[in-house]
Amino acid sequence: MGNAFIVLLIVVFAIGAVVMLVRGVIAFLKTTEEDLKSGVNGPSQSSLKQNRMMMGRVTFQALAILMVALLLLINGGR
Repeated sequence: MGNAFIVLLIVVFAIGAVVMLVRGVIAFLKTTEEDLKSGVNGPSQSSLKQNRMMMGRVTFQALAILMVALLLLINGGR
């Protein structure tokens, strides 16, 4: 039962990472030349969104890796 729950969490976190990756790529593709040249007033909304998507992807990947490590620790003694 415990292993199945951890595997389910791994799958959910991996899907979350893929979703964040796709959303980040879409935000990147929507970046205009105006967004790139508007550095005077700080980062553009597009840049901020890309950064949020990247941090979300990294977070989901880290959670998935932690769950894999936990699964390996639990099953390591068998």
